[in-house]
Amino acid sequence: MPPLLRLSDVSLSYGGRALFEHVSLTVDAGERLGVIGRNGCGKTSLLSGIAGELPFDEGERWIAKGVRLAWVVQEPSFPPGLTCRAAVEEALRRLPAAPHEEPSARDVRVTKALASLGFVAADQAVETLSGGWRKRLAIACALVSEPDVVLLDEPTNHLDLEGIVALEDLIRSHPAAFVLVTHDRVFLERTVTRMVELDRRYPGGTFTQEGAYSRFLEKRAELLAGRAQSMESLDNRVRRELEWLRRGPKARATKAQGRIDEAHRMMDELARMKSEEQIGRAELDFVASGRRTRRLVVAEKLGCALGGRRLIEGLDLVLGPGRRLGLVGPNGSGKTTLLRLLAGELLPDQGELRFAERLQVVTFDQHRRELDPDQTLKTALAPESDAVVYRGRQIHVAGWAARFGFEPGALAQPVGRLSGGERARAQIARLMLRPADVLLLDEPTNDLDIATLEVLEDCLLDFPGALVLVSHDRYLVDRVCTTLLSLDGEGGTSYLADLAQWEAERKERRDAAPKASKAPPPTRPRAKKSLSWKEKRELEGMEAAIEAAEARLAEAARALDDPLVASSAVDAERWFKAQIQARADADALYARWAELEAKLS
Repeated sequence: MPPLLRLSDVSLSYGGRALFEHVSLTVDAGERLGVIGRNGCGKTSLLSGIAGELPFDEGERWIAKGVRLAWVVQEPSFPPGLTCRAAVEEALRRLPAAPHEEPSARDVRVTKALASLGFVAADQAVETLSGGWRKRLAIACALVSEPDVVLLDEPTNHLDLEGIVALEDLIRSHPAAFVLVTHDRVFLERTVTRMVELDRRYPGGTFTQEGAYSRFLEKRAELLAGRAQSMESLDNRVRRELEWLRRGPKARATKAQGRIDEAHRMMDELARMKSEEQIGRAELDFVASGRRTRRLVVAEKLGCALGGRRLIEGLDLVLGPGRRLGLVGPNGSGKTTLLRLLAGELLPDQGELRFAERLQVVTFDQHRRELDPDQTLKTALAPESDAVVYRGRQIHVAGWAARFGFEPGALAQPVGRLSGGERARAQIARLMLRPADVLLLDEPTNDLDIATLEVLEDCLLDFPGALVLVSHDRYLVDRVCTTLLSLDGEGGTSYLADLAQWEAERKERRDAAPKASKAPPPTRPRAKKSLSWKEKRELEGMEAAIEAAEARLAEAARALDDPLVASSAVDAERWFKAQIQARADADALYARWAELEAKLS
């Protein structure tokens, strides 16, 4: 079967700098392609090129006839004054209606799209949504077009853990192909069927591997190990040639000029390989104040309400050196509110909050409001001179920027023109100049590339002070945090050992919840005489039938995620066919429901 879309030898530059060159890739029907790469390597621009929004400088973009493509950007925006349902209806209105498609059938598509992303109050104003729910709404607007290919740029940004797990389930069960640009390693492991990394170290600018993210890591390690051996061999050859060249004109005169040319070529090649190994590798190290007290922050029976909602009630908490606390809970549950309380920006309305004398708190704001988009990177890092002061010594701003993976040319760029990951690195570079007893980090991992995430993990593990972390990156949370504090958004809090315990509790709550249809139909008027007795009975049982089909679909999805099933070709094929049949049954039921509803109007 031919691919749905293909890029052949495409290249793109921005601001005189090559983002990527001679990249080729394909997207096949139903596959889930994960795309990773260092910040600034052009991942978002690649998606924009695939979507046809940004022309490539060179190469060819080909899409099969009739293929429908949807693109969800990193930071979605919506016109003012819309409700959630109106936003999805507007997205559907921009599409041509299918021949003989009834208006009620389009209403069903809107209802299904909203329900699949967890929307209950579809009439809620978009302006009141959190960043995570805006991302869900953008995905619903994309899925209502029933696309063949969905492009998702950092889909887990701003989502809470519950939302990320739900999105994983949706992607695994949806028939469309997905191209996912994300640095969430657990998300990649659970969703993708093929990985692509954009990096100039590889021939053609990409390394592609079939299978899950863990399989990709294994094969990439083998490739880079071979590259390291090649570099070592080349280094030895260059060293020998340098010794020969230094013997003097007499020795060189007796040799062929070709050997001299080859020596220079090898030196250039080695320099290029070494420079590529260093691209974008940040060097992070937060400065601790050295305070020795064991009680930096103490909260007793702490409580806080905002907007008439009780977010935190009766919380007891002690932060001391070495304590690394992760906050988990749904969007709007009070995680950022608790960070603001601990930073002293908010006053509690219940209980007591005590801080050690002259406590030094450093806060990372997920919205990066500290950064002026009109300032150059140089001014943002060193506003008053050409140097910064780190651990009591001066470092030139170019050297400081280089520690965070910035090339010298980036210093003259306005902060607003940097990629999301580059802006995150710039903010971390500013914060690390300030000594801290307590680090309060609100989504510091948004947009960071995987190489920087790995360095950040090591840095946080080495930080001797106290840390409170809000992050959707489950790998980082599990590796770094010694304890988790779960907030339910209704005042309740509980301490957990790790995310495995959180997932177990989530499963218990889900299993205990009453079963309900994923997309409950709207309230129906009393049946009129236009329906036969048989059709009335059919309409009355439609909810139960849809629920049963959705349950079969979910059962098939769970089975296909089971490693034992995946390892058996017979079982995998059986469950795959069951999944296709369940999805067809559900679609047919929704269509029939729309048909019966149309008779009532």
